[in-house]
Amino acid sequence: MVNIAIVSCIHGDMENLMKFVDKISLLNIDFVICPGDFTDFAIPKGFTRRDIGKLIIEELKGLGKPLMAVPGSWDKEIIDLLKKEKVSVHGEGKVIGGIGFYGYGGAKTPFNTPFEPSEGEIELGLEKSYNEIKSAGVKIQVTHAPPNRTKMDMIASGAHVGSDAVREFIEKKQPNVAICAHIHESRGVDELGKTKLINSGRFPEGYVGIIEINDSEMTTKVINLI
Repeated sequence: MVNIAIVSCIHGDMENLMKFVDKISLLNIDFVICPGDFTDFAIPKGFTRRDIGKLIIEELKGLGKPLMAVPGSWDKEIIDLLKKEKVSVHGEGKVIGGIGFYGYGGAKTPFNTPFEPSEGEIELGLEKSYNEIKSAGVKIQVTHAPPNRTKMDMIASGAHVGSDAVREFIEKKQPNVAICAHIHESRGVDELGKTKLINSGRFPEGYVGIIEINDSEMTTKVINLI
């Protein structure tokens, strides 16, 4: 049995991050995934987004488990930091214990956030990273943007605002699990073909995604640590 915790959309909330990370440490987990938005529009005086990203990475690494991450739409300034810290699966793949992690970060918004890659850039990034793990027995995709026209990308009005490129890549490659974030109100699970989808919502509100891998069986759920 392998257990994976998903911690997303932290948005620089260090206080709640530390509170809930302590609770994650009580769970029996083997990997930690962060599908982006380490930082936010507002940055505390005297800090940079890179400073905030570094603090959050250190906190998550403190769980003592392998950490994989992609940048969110606010995280352009920490893309190089994720790579330097050896936690990036943004446009690159990692295979650990027979599980292949690959992905691409960023997402479109109406707010002109720092990192909003085109659909073509997302497609190319996913293709490159997937090719680095394609021989792995279990494949897990990590994107910040949710796949379009699923339960993962619905805003409050009911409109779908996800990525066609992410959806099409899932349909083509059918990874075992596709992790996403970005749309906080669409936390939960869904399926697209044979692929299980999960959006774990905002971690500072206590939500964490859990993937359980038992041989070839995959279980996905979102729990609240409060």
